[in-house]
This record gives sequence, structure tokens and C-alpha cells, in this order.
Amino acid sequence: MAKSSPTRESIRLARAWVGLGRVFRPPQKKVESIWPNSRSDAVQIHIGTERRQAEGEGCRTAKHCRTTAANWRRHHYTAMGKQKQQVISRFFAPKPSTATPAPSSQQNPPTPPPKITTTVSFSPAKRIRTSQLNATHNKLQKLSHAPPTDNPNLPLPNPTLHQKFLDRLLEPSQDLLEPSRNSNCTQFQKPRYTPLEQQVVELKDRYPDVLLMIEVGYKYRFFGKDAENAARVLGIYAHMDHNFLTASVPTFRLNVHVRRLVNAGYKVGVVKQTETAAIKAHGANRLGPFCRGLSALYTKATLEAAEDLGGGEEGCGSSSNYLFCVVEKAVGNMESGVDVRIGAVAVEISTGDVVYGEFDDNFMRAGLEAMILHLSPAELLLGRTLSKQTEKLLLAYAGPASNVRVEHASQDCLHDRDALAEVISLYESLNESKIANRQQKVIVSDTRGNKCLAFEGIMAMPDLAIQALAFTIHHLKQFGFERILCLEASFRPFSSITEMTLSANALQQLEVLKNNSDGSERGSLLQCMNHTLTVFGSRLLKHWVTHPLCDRNMIHARADAVSEILEAMGSTKASEIDFEEEISDITIVQPDIHNLLSSVLVTLGRAPDVQRGITRIFHRTATASEFIAVIQAVVVAGRQLQKLHVEVADENKNLQVRTVRSILLRKLILTASSPCVTDTAARLLSKLNKEAAEQRDLHNLFIISDGSFPEVASAWTKVHSANEMLDQLLSLYRKQLRMRNLEFMSVSGVTHLIELSLDVKVPSDWVKVNSTKKTIRYHPPEVLNALDQLTLANEELSVVCRATWDGFLKTFAGFYSDFQAAVQALAALDCLYSLAMLSRNKSFVRPVFVSDDEPVQINICSGRHPVMENILQDNFVPNDTYLHAEGEYCQIVTGPNMGGKSCYIRQVALIALMAQVGCFVPASSAKLHVLDSIYTRMGASDSIQLGKSTFLEELSEASHILQHCTFRSLVIIDELGRGTSTHDGVAIAYATLHYLLEHKRCMVLFVTHYPEIADIRNEFPGSVGAYHVSYLTPHKETNLDFNVEQEMDTVNHDDVTYLYKLVPGVSERSFGFKVAQLAQLPSSCIRRAVAMAARLEVEVCKRDKNKLSMNCSMPIDKSEDAEEVAYLPPNRLQTSAIETLEEVEKAYRDLFFYLNLALHNEDVAKRFNSLKHAKSLANKLLYR
Repeated sequence: MAKSSPTRESIRLARAWVGLGRVFRPPQKKVESIWPNSRSDAVQIHIGTERRQAEGEGCRTAKHCRTTAANWRRHHYTAMGKQKQQVISRFFAPKPSTATPAPSSQQNPPTPPPKITTTVSFSPAKRIRTSQLNATHNKLQKLSHAPPTDNPNLPLPNPTLHQKFLDRLLEPSQDLLEPSRNSNCTQFQKPRYTPLEQQVVELKDRYPDVLLMIEVGYKYRFFGKDAENAARVLGIYAHMDHNFLTASVPTFRLNVHVRRLVNAGYKVGVVKQTETAAIKAHGANRLGPFCRGLSALYTKATLEAAEDLGGGEEGCGSSSNYLFCVVEKAVGNMESGVDVRIGAVAVEISTGDVVYGEFDDNFMRAGLEAMILHLSPAELLLGRTLSKQTEKLLLAYAGPASNVRVEHASQDCLHDRDALAEVISLYESLNESKIANRQQKVIVSDTRGNKCLAFEGIMAMPDLAIQALAFTIHHLKQFGFERILCLEASFRPFSSITEMTLSANALQQLEVLKNNSDGSERGSLLQCMNHTLTVFGSRLLKHWVTHPLCDRNMIHARADAVSEILEAMGSTKASEIDFEEEISDITIVQPDIHNLLSSVLVTLGRAPDVQRGITRIFHRTATASEFIAVIQAVVVAGRQLQKLHVEVADENKNLQVRTVRSILLRKLILTASSPCVTDTAARLLSKLNKEAAEQRDLHNLFIISDGSFPEVASAWTKVHSANEMLDQLLSLYRKQLRMRNLEFMSVSGVTHLIELSLDVKVPSDWVKVNSTKKTIRYHPPEVLNALDQLTLANEELSVVCRATWDGFLKTFAGFYSDFQAAVQALAALDCLYSLAMLSRNKSFVRPVFVSDDEPVQINICSGRHPVMENILQDNFVPNDTYLHAEGEYCQIVTGPNMGGKSCYIRQVALIALMAQVGCFVPASSAKLHVLDSIYTRMGASDSIQLGKSTFLEELSEASHILQHCTFRSLVIIDELGRGTSTHDGVAIAYATLHYLLEHKRCMVLFVTHYPEIADIRNEFPGSVGAYHVSYLTPHKETNLDFNVEQEMDTVNHDDVTYLYKLVPGVSERSFGFKVAQLAQLPSSCIRRAVAMAARLEVEVCKRDKNKLSMNCSMPIDKSEDAEEVAYLPPNRLQTSAIETLEEVEKAYRDLFFYLNLALHNEDVAKRFNSLKHAKSLANKLLYR
């Protein structure tokens, strides 16, 4: 019995080492929970093994522990079991006391060891993360002894072993941490990386700013910081594995997770295995890890054009994803308010649209803000060192809520002289590749001449724009999309002579693209006008709405096209068109253009995004099924439009009979249905197998029967020869085994098996694969060799098919510009059809534009707000607007709060905007002059992140208007000056309006609550009119004795009925207290406000009375009087004291002037105001 104690000790130690081996074995299977879901205080030891890859990713510690456990199981009957949660105490039971001699121990058997339980509240991985986040790490209390028991004589467990286990479990050593996240890693031993981890380290060193998804078997894995970010964004599990925190997603969900990471603002890189298992087994790398390399990079601007991910249903739809590059140069011309010159290039990679611009900008960066709001870029590329004001604006746009990605271009990648060289080198390399591809006989013959013209156009771009273009090219090279900036791309300037560029204020305050309540498109002008049926048509309509035309002929062309479509909507039957008498026997039945356009656009709307599709084909990232769907949609649309017979020629007299009257419609239909495009598309489709494309069968995709793809045919020959060899072997085995019906069979993915019964004798070199109770399945050695040849042939066929598909897509580059023009024409047809659908409303009318030689004018009869009319339907009150450069070109609008002043001036601006888009307008008649711009100053807002207060915003917008408006502009200003004190506000508003009237003479709609501003009409008689929105109130007799209770009772019981009709005159009241009641201010607050208003009114009356009495009693100093009079408004000049003879003479002259004006004025309101002024002057003359 004396030898039993060492035996128990060895058993206990073996159990402990088995437990340690299982605890410290590197995780090989996904643990159920990390820090958020630790549901108990017991240590969770997860047991489970996973098949390790042939990359040397094993662990010697784990192997040693497994060996120890196996030896222990062979000598003892007790097994550990497969529980997921185990109590550690049974591995560390204290041994019994050995102080007594052996005989006594036989008489007194030892007491069973008590259970000692160690509790841990966190997993090791969570504690590692907690120690990194917290500066002072609060360690869990370590148990150094067993809890008290009933037997005080029991010894303590082995302190060395116990302490070692707790140290390892509760506080992992620092060498387990990632080197990049351990600041003191230099004092620890360098970690030993597995071959896979070594690849990860090399990839992260090469792409430090990319979130990498690395293909490992059937998963994409994240490592280190990437795993932490992916776990947060995707909501997946992350755990420690060897030296890195890791997480994974399945390969078939790659597109979903990449989109989520990209939408969160990350730059995602996908690392794939560059060799298959078959190639690796026969290559020089058969003993090493799989070779891996970066196969794709994704950001928000490149996602839709990327391979395997773009063009799907989860795309961004009609929204654009511009990459916006900005560079600037200080100019320092502060006298004109300009301090920088900005160059910008915006690239929509998925559509091939390239927008560039260069302009001077002020301190508020109004021009840059307008460009950003027009384009709404998804990614910003900041070139060089930008000024603080520019960076503030850009970073405010790319705030945390927007997920707009910001990247700084390398500061030393380009210099001033290198920018042009970068652009030239790109086009030279592209030209060389074109020449190399001429042997494929698919390049259009006249492409070279077009390229030279386009290259000259690009070289004519401004200097800063070329710098931004060079930065963009340098950036896109890492994605492989620099070819989109080649000569086939559609370069266009941001602003042109033929288009109006709306300012950022106009877009926001007129709610052109988004509403001001929640920032969505609902309730905006674009949403009201958008009846497009295709995604690419919706994108083009957005450009039309934000860039109205400034060319009268182009506006007429669009309006003519809309009118012709409207006429076709009125008839549902086909119309017969007879030609001239000489060929009257020829009659062509013309299909209805409305029905045909509707059919074409509905078909295109159901197809994929054709515009992005042809660009993806150009980038060679389109799949075969996408290629067929896009090209087939173009062919179907073109052939349907050819049925319109836009131009029919007589063979004898060469006459062309036009069945479509609109020049624009005819041009668009001919471009979209060009035989060059339809024939080329049909020829490309004839070379592909549609069924194989739908099944994603790349091997059978190409039709090789006509000898078009010799490389694919050669690869197929090798595959067929390998299959023939297997068939020959099968015939040989039939003879050898004397079985006529012998066939190869496949089981569980293992092919070419020979199944024989148990009693059949086979050669000794046949390999047994699997068996059943009655049969055995074999692989003969000749079959294995033939299968290797077949596998290699199939791999070679896959490589050849991929290369052939890439070359086939390259052939499309020669036709890209033709297809792009056809798709642009289809988008324009969709926009015209949308405008016709909107103009179909009975209350819409086609506007009439006067000649450019005539004076600027805006004459609108019964105009309505296009958006509010949809909401209110028949309850909307229309208003008239008459502005003329040689007459009244300014309207000062006053009136009560919520009376409709802002709605009226907005509706005038929106009607003018819609008319210049080419649409019909909501009015009974409209006669307009082509405006060069629309400027707005409305509402109250601040930009704290940009350091701009509310009043600074007001004055900045007013300053922008005064600097840029012309006599052909429409300016609407709403309540300027309310962001400061009353006197300052009145003075600034008066001076601003005076400047517009005197120096600019533009069309002005000025809304104010300051009645003093209306007196400016006396300085500009006939040019300024005062109007107010009408209302009805109960009639009350005037009571000079003011009573607060009486006034409060009036506020409570007097109902104000808003008529929303614009009438001449100045509003007497604003009814601010009624608005306070609607806002549900406390009644005591309103009562106190009424009393304060009355007190202020009394004080003002007393001040005016005292000043008048002082002027009557004191001698007049002409110099001082002149200075004082200069600061009085015009009405005060007429009602002040009359003392001198010169003043009496002037008063009589003014009296007769107003009487004469009242007699000859047809306007009742103006006649009444003239009589009031005459009466006031008469009273002063009588009682002087």
C-alpha cells in the first residue's frame, strides 16, 4: 500500500497535464462565445478538433497533450467525456496526508479530496482586449489555496502546479499578443508564425490601409485589427488563434459582406488562392502553403464596376458613386473676395462619366460646396495640402453619418511637371495596347483619328484640373480602373455656357434634390418630375434638373420633343402618313411613338442597368450572363425603335420623308437604333452559348464550331483525349474481368470507380477506395493516371477559357463609344418621356420664351407650386407674377407669418427652372425670358463645424448674390437681416436691396417683415412694387387708449383667415402672437409679450412726438438738419415739421404731385396710398 501514494500522485499529475494541454491548445474550432455572451462564472473549456490544412498550421503542444492523454486512457478506465463545460477542480484534488505510517493508513482510509473550483468571469481573449483598452488592468483575484473544509488537517495542493495553471489561464503571456499591438514587444521573444500567418504579415506590410479578406479553404478570414473591425461591422465572432485575433465568413457570402464593409467606409481587399489543389499537387510548391495574392480592391466609388460584386440587385440604383479629387492653389486676391483657385475631377467609374472644373473660390468655398452638392460623391481624394477652410468643408460633408470615405493622395507621387507626364504616359500605354490588339481585327478603323481629337481636348483642360486628373489616374491604378479615364470616357465640364449651374443655396432652399425636413428625396422637385422607367434615365434626369438649359434653341428642341410625345399620348391608334402625290401609292403605317417608347423603356427597366453594364464590360469585370443580358437589351431596344421609320428614302428621287417631326427626337432615335450598334451586338451574341452563360459554365460558353476560338478548341481536344483514354481502359477491364455491363460509377464525389462483388479477384495493385457489405470499389492504377491527366486537362481548359473570355471582353473596347452613345440616347428618350408624363397634367402649359433681344421678363398667370400642388390638390391658391426689366422688376412682399410668402417666391423660381429644363409648367400661361441663373437667400441656419454663425451665413449668401448675379438673373431673398438687431437688420436689408436695384437691375422677389423697406419704392418709382399676402380679420374700431386685457382678448378671439392671394400694398400686421398660440406657448408668456409690445409701441410714439416738438421749437441748423434728414426714411422726410419757405414750397409741390398721381393711377391700392401722402402733407400745411 506504500506504493499506492506515488501512483495516485502520477495519476493526478497526468490528469493535470491533460487539462493543461486541452486548455492551452490553440483554438481550432469556433468557440461559441466571446466577451458579450459569457453566461457563467465557470471556465468554459471547449473541446473539439478541426481538420488542419496541409500548410503546417499544427501545434506541437497540442500533439504532446494528445499523446499524454492517450497514454493515460490506456491505463485507466475513467474517460474525460465530451462535455463542453467542465469543472477544473477534479484535475487538482489534494493528495492525502503522508505523515502517518503505512499501517495506520490502511486502518484509516484517506478522506476523499474536496472539490476545488476556480471561477473565471472572462475568457482569455476578452481579457487581452480589456488589458489593451484599459491603462490600469484590474486582475482577477487568484486562488492560492483551497476553500476551508471540515477537515483542517488536509494539506494544500501543489502550489507550484496550481499557481502555474492559474497564471497561464488568467493572464496569458505577452508573447501571445500580436506584435503590432504590443508596445513592449521588443522585450519578448519574437513569435513563431505559421506559414499562413507569415503570408498575412507580408500582405499587411504591403497593404497597410486595406481591410484584407484572405481565402483559407472554404472561408474568408480576417486577422488582427481587420478581424476586430469586421466583427464590429458584420456582427460576427472573433477569437484568438495562435498569434492573431481572427474572424471568418463563408466564401459564398463574399459579396454581401464586402458590400457591408464598403458601405461602412472601409477599403476592402480580397486575397484569393492563386493555385488549385490539382495544380499545387503537380507543381514545385506541393509541400508549401497555397500561394495567395490580392485579387481585388473595393471602395464605394469602385464597387459597382468591380468583378463579381458590381451590377447586382444590391447596387446603389439611380444614385451615383463619384470619386471626387480636389486640388487647390492660393491666389490671395482678397479685394474680390477670392483666396484660392480650385481644380476638381469627379469620376463615376461604373458609368464612365468624368466631370472636371477649375474656378476661383471665396473664403466660404461656395463654388466647391455647389459642386459637391450637385455630384454627391461617395469618396473624396484630397490632393496635396489643402487649406483649412477647404478641409473643413470636405470633412464636414464626409461626416460620421455619411460614411463617405476620405483618402489623401501621396504628397510626393506627383509634382506640377509630373501631372501632365502622368496623363500622357497613360494614353501612350493605352495606345500601345490598342496597337497590340489590332491583330484581333475588332478595332474600328477610324478610332485613331477620334483619339487624337479627344487627346487634344484633354490637353486643353485647365492646369489644376489636369493635376486632379493625374492624381485620380494614380489612385485608380491600384484598382485596375485607370482605363476609364481613357479617350472613350465622356469628359464634360462642370459648368458650360449652355447650362445654368445652380448654387448650393438654391439646391437646398428650393428643395430641388432633397427636402429640408428629413433630407430624403420625397417632397423634392426631382421626385415630383421623375417619371423615368430606367435607372440610367433617372440619373440623367437629375443632371437635367440641376443644370437647366440657358440656350433658347435647345430649350425649344426639348419642348418640341415633349409636345410630340404628348400628341401621341392623345391617340391610341396607329396613324397613317401619306407621302407626296408623286409617291402617293406608298403608305407606311406608323406605330404610335408613345406606345413604342413605353414598351422599349419598360423592357429596359426590367433589364440590368445597361449604362453600368457596358462600362463593366469595358472594364472586363462583367460576367457572361450579364454580358448577354446587357447586349441583348440594347439589341431589342434598337430594333424596336427601328420600327418608327424615322427617315424613309424614295429610291427614285432620293427624297427623305420624316415621320417624326421633332429634330431632337429624330436624332435620339437614330442614335439609339443605329445599325452599327445593333449589328455589332448581334455578332457578339452569336459567339456565345446563352444556356451555358446562365449556368455559369465557362467551359461551354464559347461556340467553337465555326473555328472562332482555336485555343478553347485545343484545350477541349485534350479533355476529350483524356476521356477517351478512360473509355478505352473501361473496355480493357470489361475483357479482363469478363463483364460486359461493367461501368464506371461515382460515389460521394469520387469518380471512375469500379464496383465489384466480394468474391471477384482483382490485381494486387488496384486501390480499394470504399466498400459495402456486398461490394468493393476500386481505382486501378491506370485509371488514377488517366484521372490525373483529365484533371490537368480540365484545369488547363479553365485557364484558357478565362483568358479567352478576358480577350473577348477586350474586343468590346473598340465599340464602347458607340454603345455609350446609344445608351445616352436611350436615357435622353426616357427623360423626355418622363417630362411628357408630367406635362400630361391638364393644368400644365408649355411656356413661351421671348427672344434674347427683348427685355428680361417673367409673366406667369395663375402659377402654382409644383410640389405643394400634388399635396393640396385643388385646394392650392394660384398667384400671378409680372416682372419686366423696363417696368416693375422688383416685388417687395410682406404679410403675416404662415401667410404663404415663401411658397410664392419659391414657386416663381421653380416654374422658371422647370421651363428651362424643357418641361411644361403649372400655370395657365407663362411668358419668360431665358435666365442665366437663379439665386436664393432663404431660411436661417448655421454651420458650427465650419465656424459660421447664422448671421454670417445670411450675409455670405447675400454677398455671393451681389457678386455673381446679372441683369438676366432671378434673385429671391427671404427675410434678410433677421439674424441681428432690428436696426442693423433693417439697414443691411435696405442697403442690399438698394444695391440690387441700382447696380444689377435683375428680377428680384424680396420678402420682409420690415415695413420700412417698402419705402424704397419712392427712390425707384415704377420699378418697385409693394405686395402682401391677403388675409381676413374681424373689423374693429380704432381705440387710441391701449388696454392690455383688451388686446389679449383680441389675440385670443380674433380669427385670422389666410387667403394666400398676393395683392398690392404693405401688410399692417404680422400676427406673431397668433403663431405663438399655434406653437402652444404658455398663455402667461403670450400675455407678457403683448404687454411688452404695447409698451414698446408707446415708447416709440413718445420718442417720435418729442423729436417733432423739438424740431418745431428749436432753430434749425441747416448743416445739422441736413445730416439728420439724410438718415430719415423717405416717409419721414414728408411728414416732418415744415418751417422754412423752401420746405413750404417743396411740400406744396409734393402735395400736387401725389394728387396728380392719384388721379391718373389705375391701381386702386396705389391711388389710395397717394391720397394718404397728400392728406398728410395737407394737414402739415394747415397746422404749421
